[in-house]
Amino acid sequence: MQFLYVNVIYLMLIPSIILMILILKKKNSFEKYFSEETISKLSISNNYFSNKARNTTLFISLLFMIFALARPVTNEKIHETKQELNAIVVAIDVSKSMMANDIYPNRLEFAKKKVLDIIELSKTNALGVILFAKSSFILSPVTQDFNSLKILIKNLDTGINFDNGTNIYSTLETTNKLLKNYTSKNLFLLSDGGDKKEFKEEIEFANKQNINIYTIGTATNQGSAIKLDNGNYLVDKNGNIVNVDLNENIKKLSLETSGGYINYSLDSNDISQILKEINSKSERQEFKKKSFKTYTELFIYPLSLGLFFLLIAFSSLPSFKSKNKINIFILFTIFYFLNNPNMEASIFDFKTIDKANNSYKSENYKKAIEQYSSLEQKEQTKYNLANSLYKDKKYKEAIKIYKDIKSKDKKFDFQRLHNLGNSYVNTGNLKKAKESYENALKIKNDKQTKENLELVKKEIEKKKTSNNKDEQKESSDKKNEQKESSDKKNNKKIKQNEKTYNQNEISDLEEEKWIKQLESQKTNSLLKKMDSIEKVNDSENFW
Repeated sequence: MQFLYVNVIYLMLIPSIILMILILKKKNSFEKYFSEETISKLSISNNYFSNKARNTTLFISLLFMIFALARPVTNEKIHETKQELNAIVVAIDVSKSMMANDIYPNRLEFAKKKVLDIIELSKTNALGVILFAKSSFILSPVTQDFNSLKILIKNLDTGINFDNGTNIYSTLETTNKLLKNYTSKNLFLLSDGGDKKEFKEEIEFANKQNINIYTIGTATNQGSAIKLDNGNYLVDKNGNIVNVDLNENIKKLSLETSGGYINYSLDSNDISQILKEINSKSERQEFKKKSFKTYTELFIYPLSLGLFFLLIAFSSLPSFKSKNKINIFILFTIFYFLNNPNMEASIFDFKTIDKANNSYKSENYKKAIEQYSSLEQKEQTKYNLANSLYKDKKYKEAIKIYKDIKSKDKKFDFQRLHNLGNSYVNTGNLKKAKESYENALKIKNDKQTKENLELVKKEIEKKKTSNNKDEQKESSDKKNEQKESSDKKNNKKIKQNEKTYNQNEISDLEEEKWIKQLESQKTNSLLKKMDSIEKVNDSENFW
């Protein structure tokens, strides 16, 4: 037998023994103040256990429970599991020709979507990802961590300026390095084929290294022009607009390397067919080996004994007459309230809090203000009171209370600052409103707060422009009317964005929202450039 959590015994058993010794040795505190005769008269007769016997029984119960927590086990056995998978490298062409938009929105974005489909359908595969143009870059080694792989693909910045050209030979070299420990080497190519007419070197290298190339042609036969970031179209050396179509010579590369070729489809049928072919022809190989232990659990026995002794200890408690019970309850209640003058909220405040919340919900803000003011002014109560004052259009009083609230809770502080900004807007103090919104946005990137801040900035700029014009012209009645109309519209929009939440509505302020923002944020992935023996001919087209 062994204990899996032996530290539980050391951490709990020794302090428990020391505590029990102190309890058993401690004398009754009443003996210091009363004689034995007086104590015997005051004490309730007990026909069951003595105090020491009951404490000892409780201690024995505690011992057994500690042993149960330490998790005693026997018959330890070690088991091993092997995970066998097909390893596939997915290569994405990122040359300039992949920016052509004959496939919506362009070939590269379409290829990225295809990679995500490959990940979804690759239940029994391990995947690595390569980007290639004139050189090859490793985006991810062979892995089964598909969640991380999805994030890498989604965040891949297609605006990165890769070297111009399409070097498939380099891709084959990188694939060979990634799959050097695997018997079956499979390359999944997503490309328009570049403009190379023959792939003799590539076919020779792939057959020598036993690399099977499966290609999805990601282009149309009609082709398309390549639109650049500046809005212009790519032109050749003679100034003519370049039209790039599918290079069907790439079919030979796939068919002569024991692989396969298929034109793209808008659904995932093309991927399903290729994966089915790979899984049927390739020999699965051990990817991971895991070992785990099994035991026969014994904790139930000490736990049962612990509960048994616990029941004995509690069943030995002396019985009280109902009158004594009532007296004891009254004494306990009086003692509790006399010794807790600084409670969070006394039980007599609960009704008032409930009434105040109901008044706020029913838009009886004057009543809510009265009721919140009568409560102990904790931070939450102040916040609710300030919200009520704001709703009652007492903006200056609301500002005073919002400013007085001190909280270490960032989520709570964000709502306070947002509402403070709204209050300043209604008093016409746009400078202070701007400061409040900016401080709120430092805590949380909120859409409505951003909108309010932009509106306030526009109003501040309008005031500056208006003041400059007033110095040059005295007659500005018409412009003042337009400004007032604009102020009303902006104030109305700000009021529509108001947030006066109660604290219970400010829950885990948006963990899911932050995750979504992180996933959608475009970040430059870490790429490892691979050197290649075969170089792209300088005479080739630079796209």
